Amino acid sequence: MLKGKKILIGITGSIAAYKIPILVRLLKKEGAEVQVVVTPVAKDFVTPLTLSTLSGSPVLCEGFDRLDGKWHSHIELGSWADIYLIAPVSANTLAKMANGLADNLLTATFLAAKCPVFFAPAMDLDMYKHPATQNNIRTICSFGHHLIEPREGELASGLCGAGRMEEPEKIVEVLDSFLKKKEVLKNKNVLVTAGPTYEHLDPVRFIGNHSSGLMGFEIASAFAERGARVTLVTGPVNLNISHPAIHRVDVVTAEEMYRYCTKVFPTCDITVMAAAVADYKPAEFSEKKIKKSDASLSVKLVKTPDILASLGKVKKKNQVLVGFALETDNEKENAIKKLKNKNLDFVVINSLKDQGAGFKHTTNKITIVDKNLTATMFDLKSKREVANDIVNEIIKLRNK
Repeated sequence: MLKGKKILIGITGSIAAYKIPILVRLLKKEGAEVQVVVTPVAKDFVTPLTLSTLSGSPVLCEGFDRLDGKWHSHIELGSWADIYLIAPVSANTLAKMANGLADNLLTATFLAAKCPVFFAPAMDLDMYKHPATQNNIRTICSFGHHLIEPREGELASGLCGAGRMEEPEKIVEVLDSFLKKKEVLKNKNVLVTAGPTYEHLDPVRFIGNHSSGLMGFEIASAFAERGARVTLVTGPVNLNISHPAIHRVDVVTAEEMYRYCTKVFPTCDITVMAAAVADYKPAEFSEKKIKKSDASLSVKLVKTPDILASLGKVKKKNQVLVGFALETDNEKENAIKKLKNKNLDFVVINSLKDQGAGFKHTTNKITIVDKNLTATMFDLKSKREVANDIVNEIIKLRNK
């Protein structure tokens, strides 16, 4: 899968930089085109002459050549690459990447990159374990970038622990596996919903729920990483997503989400309804804020459109439709009822009884029930891992 791919390698100031010439040689052997960009400090650890000889391209460090004034455009570099691999990445550069600093060509290219970005940290174990470093890694991963976790082993300091950059052979395997995965759903159209809906009572009040939207966003990212074209319809959330294959549509109410989903659903191969759509809305909307008084307030509620049921009614045989069931009791029975009544291919069950699952968590614990009523249970995992589990099950279903 690496043959003909354009791999941009960014090297920062770390002793692990000595491994990168081996990595460059392996990538070239696989038929990849390699371009190297380094920070000024990185040149103290590995020479540009070695890297340029192995890659077959001049090594870039500055934004322009000081001899002839030729500009090395970070924009062009970011557009050129199929993959941008930053390895090794130091604690200092991790901090810059997490906070959007662009004080050298490598970090400026990181901000301009339109391709998938992988980063392989290398540092002493105490630096790696420091809360600031861990927070920076989580932040970078939240942008949709890919961590190649360091291994445990002997470090340059003489200590043993996590912080040793992954070996070049393994990094090549990671990149190859990623590119294979990108082909699985190439040119498939996917619809994903996420977040809550807000049903307005007056200009300042609404009926809603605690959904953060994270599960739906991770599902959208997992599909995009497998080559799909994704439409993400989201209620009000405080999340960002930047994958070029994801088209984000922001809505507020269940009615707005219903209108958009029913519009695009006929052209979608796969639909995953992960949004926590309000089942009811106020029957009347007050144009002015309802003032507090001594009397009690009664609010009449009416049903919102059942988006999932509406899509199930028009679903074609070649379409996959997946719903979520967030339950507090009788989880499986309620989920099976939804599965049958709404013509789903499978349903993803969340239970609020499970610690770490449901709203306001970065983790989730799910059970998937298919049309044959076969239940597959998964352990508590990060929502990113859960999203991959869900997408993997959909791919298995399509391949049957």
